[in-house]
Amino acid sequence: MADRKTKCLVVGGGPVGALAALYAAKRGWEVEVYDLRRDLRDDSTTPLNFTKSINLALSQRGVNAMRESGADGLLDSVLADTIPMYGRMVHGEDSKGSLTEESQLYDVHGRYQRAVDRGALNKTLLDHLEGLPNVNLIFHHKLTGADFNKKKAWFERKGSDKSSDRPKEVEVSFDIILGCDGAHSSVRYHMMKYVRMDYEQSYIDTLWCEFTIPPADSSDTTATTASAKDGFRTSPNHLHIWPTPNDMFIAIPSIDRTFTCTLFAPSATFAELSAHPESIESFFRTSFPGAADLIGPDLQTQFQQNPHLPLISIKCSPHHYTASGVILGDAAHAMVPFYGQGMNAGLEDVRVLFSHFDSHPTTPAGRAAALEAYSTERVPDAHTINDLAMGNYWEMHAGVRSTWYLLRKRVEEFLSDKVPGSGFVTQYSRVSFSNQRYSEVAQAVERQGRVLFRGMVGSALVPVVAGLVWWGWR
Repeated sequence: MADRKTKCLVVGGGPVGALAALYAAKRGWEVEVYDLRRDLRDDSTTPLNFTKSINLALSQRGVNAMRESGADGLLDSVLADTIPMYGRMVHGEDSKGSLTEESQLYDVHGRYQRAVDRGALNKTLLDHLEGLPNVNLIFHHKLTGADFNKKKAWFERKGSDKSSDRPKEVEVSFDIILGCDGAHSSVRYHMMKYVRMDYEQSYIDTLWCEFTIPPADSSDTTATTASAKDGFRTSPNHLHIWPTPNDMFIAIPSIDRTFTCTLFAPSATFAELSAHPESIESFFRTSFPGAADLIGPDLQTQFQQNPHLPLISIKCSPHHYTASGVILGDAAHAMVPFYGQGMNAGLEDVRVLFSHFDSHPTTPAGRAAALEAYSTERVPDAHTINDLAMGNYWEMHAGVRSTWYLLRKRVEEFLSDKVPGSGFVTQYSRVSFSNQRYSEVAQAVERQGRVLFRGMVGSALVPVVAGLVWWGWR
């Protein structure tokens, strides 16, 4: 059994599924990748729950996962199509009504996130897969059933038989299924029939809608900000934020000099704007100073034509069933997007999973032990980053202007830079610029917070105690 090639089905051909297939193929497994959609490299194929162009933040975890894939040239190809983002640019308006920009660096040591186009990343990964002899890419196939004991799966071939109302079904045998098919995972749905899985799903009262800021027009310099350069209407090296107590607008740069933007707002706000589209521009001008001019005259059209989508958060445990199935990425831990870790956590899932496979025998018993070890390690990490992402919603809304947040950030950065032996590192740097387990990040940050609080309280009490001592000696 150890000599026979492992038959691996990867369900979901997005970035996480494609990277998982690369890892499996590099270990000599026989790999079949199934996806419900047409070939994701086809420009006419819109990713599920996304518009055609969505930009993401690629951090150290995602970079490291691709580096360790063993795919020659993969990381260089991906990084060549990214833009460094050194921090947040917080937009606002001063008391005189003038537009303001405040740059907040991500990291005191100059480390940065990378803006990456999801579609371009996916295309690069699939291109690397297509050249491998032990990989078969199969599109337009929907998983309709799976028996994780008999190790058989059934797929409907979409559009395969026009003479029948029911698409043809194919049966496929496997040794293991990797479920990388997103928040509404079919693999997870069928696996839950076999494993006692704790499952928690929640929506927050926030919808999102995508907008686009076009490249700068050399004949019109009014629709730019002070940080605009190189054909971009505003700084290309920042993630831009327009925060308000209830709403938020963000913009991420693209290599074509556009910005992919997202409005986050309560469902009631979306309902009001949808009912009164003539108020969209005034809403933007009041809530997000300068953003309407950057987007241009089709602001209202973009709001009306692009989908208004919910934000879902999912936790589940375990992430596997015996030796035959495991879920990764959003299928295991869909999260709100406010830490930019959704894709990065999914790519890291792949690296962690295969590190466990490499540490166990290539037998069914060894594979079962590897999956058990994977769930034991990854579930608490997945739950932690899910919680951190939810918490970062507040930070991006209000924390970027909070005195306590800015004070703590500066103290931690000072200690990290000037007193490296102190071990102080900001939460953001631990999450985005390291491979430290998410659960360990949360524990370390909590310890830092207690130390800082005691230190600041102690510092505040020093003059009080000194005053009492002086008064007592009088």
